[in-house]
Amino acid sequence: MYEWDGDKNVGKGRLAIADSSPPSKVTLELDMLAPLKAHNIVVFTLEPKGDSTNVTWAMNGHVPYIAKIVHVFLDVDKMVGQDFEAGLANLKAIAEK
Repeated sequence: MYEWDGDKNVGKGRLAIADSSPPSKVTLELDMLAPLKAHNIVVFTLEPKGDSTNVTWAMNGHVPYIAKIVHVFLDVDKMVGQDFEAGLANLKAIAEK
């Protein structure tokens, strides 16, 4: 389990490994505690492709009604997607060392 308490951009939360199916899948539980509470499931799926591995990073969770209204005005996928892309690029760089 990993816990953090950062500024308003990072918030407060914890991340824990919920399940692992080596070498193809890792499931994590992501609990955001502040500024807004949320519980999400994060899944990394690894699929061998010749000399490389295709990694898919997905996150799913319940979206409360108020958040659905916010999503009308903010593109949350675009905001979070940039972090997912950066995270996958970092993972690729580490794996290729």
